[in-house]
Amino acid sequence: MHPLQSTAEPSSAGTVERGPTDVVIAGCGPTGAMLAAELRLHDVRVLVLEKEAEPPPFARIVGLHIRSIELMAMRGLLERVLEHGRRRPAGGFFAAIGAPAPRGLDSAHAYLLGIPQPVIVRLLEEHAVELGAHVRRGRAVAGLVQDEDGVTVELADGEQLRSRYLVGCDGGRSTVRKALGVGFPGEPTRTETLMGELAVGVPPEEIAATVAAVGETDRRWWLRPAGPGLYHVVVPAAGVSDRAQPPTLEDFRRQLRALAGTDFGVHSPRWTSRFGDATRLADRYRVGRVLLAGDAAHVHPPIGGQGLNLGVQDAVNLGWKLAARVRGWAPGTLLDTYQAERRPVAEEVLDDTRAQLELLSPGPGPRAVRRLLTELMDVEEVNRRLIEKITGIGIRYDFGTGPDLLGRRLRDIRVGHGHLYGLLHRGRGLLLDRTGRLTAGGWSDRVDDLANPTADLAAPCVLLRPDGHVAWIGDDQQDLDDHLSRWFGEPAH
Repeated sequence: MHPLQSTAEPSSAGTVERGPTDVVIAGCGPTGAMLAAELRLHDVRVLVLEKEAEPPPFARIVGLHIRSIELMAMRGLLERVLEHGRRRPAGGFFAAIGAPAPRGLDSAHAYLLGIPQPVIVRLLEEHAVELGAHVRRGRAVAGLVQDEDGVTVELADGEQLRSRYLVGCDGGRSTVRKALGVGFPGEPTRTETLMGELAVGVPPEEIAATVAAVGETDRRWWLRPAGPGLYHVVVPAAGVSDRAQPPTLEDFRRQLRALAGTDFGVHSPRWTSRFGDATRLADRYRVGRVLLAGDAAHVHPPIGGQGLNLGVQDAVNLGWKLAARVRGWAPGTLLDTYQAERRPVAEEVLDDTRAQLELLSPGPGPRAVRRLLTELMDVEEVNRRLIEKITGIGIRYDFGTGPDLLGRRLRDIRVGHGHLYGLLHRGRGLLLDRTGRLTAGGWSDRVDDLANPTADLAAPCVLLRPDGHVAWIGDDQQDLDDHLSRWFGEPAH
């Protein structure tokens, strides 16, 4: 049994469990675990169903980009995560063009954090369970039926569960999305790639020289250090035909010899996998009481390392809004803003990955464009724009006309004797007031107040949503009250 699995006995097959569940989440990857924790911050009763009985055995390294690192800090998780990760400069991501990170990125956490995917999943799952979420492993969702009052979730073994809402965080082949009949248009896989972590048998200097020389004309492959004696190896999968089986060591050796004239003495693989370049985006993120998040809503190649980050950020955007609906204070259109805000972000990420794949192609046209873009990235603002897109700190939601900060996330500024993100651990809104004249008033059960004239803020007052985005800027109480109603519903009596 997984150490975090619920010890409750499952219902008998074919019966309906009438337990008090507000939200069922299908999938306990990073998106599902983060969403469960966000809901539990608002005392929503959550059950997470994960089809895999055990976590995956391989330890693929993933990268947390700046915005996701900020979200970890906002929820008090950053120190826990930093213990297991390795910091890297926040540069050289876009199509693996080796431009350094631009100076003065607008974040107190301007770095990439490499961390094994099973570790980040475990940490987020532990966080959700500590907050009171229930996780049941070895439970695959097979179907669903929704009505005006809730959703009946059918499991593969015939068990049925009842909840008020269901969120599909069950990956690119999402059963929930298919059961909803939501379209998933885009491009199917055209080319596949092998990926793994392998030990090598030649000196690092020899590897670096060969990769640099061959990489001048072919950017579809690379070897990068992944630890003492270990390398992260990526090679095209052309000629490796059995998609049903994980790639073998001999597959990697053969592909490396074809590309580089040597297999670098690779041996002792820690893990191997393959991925395609399918790029798809769900037509809708919500149908009634059922929603989609993470890879269930969007898939794209892993170039740039944005997939996990996009899903975690979906979860933080959705969590407080769905909790508001469950708790009964959500304004009428609040839950609709999840799709309105996050689908355009995913659409842009998909276009970014399409562009990066083209820049990695070996043809003379893509190579010429890559040389041009490499020159352009010497221009500070070009480099900054691309890094802000990939790391998520350039996102601006459309909250209407106003200062440039409106709709953007606020960096972890100094406030009094501490930092802003330390005030957001509970997932509530925050009124940061430098005038000392405004108040959250009847919304104080959902929004915290901080009057601090010394806050490092170029505005008199800001209203932050629980996801850290600036929902209002100003100094007028009536105007503030109007925006509190817009985002946080009617005031308490």
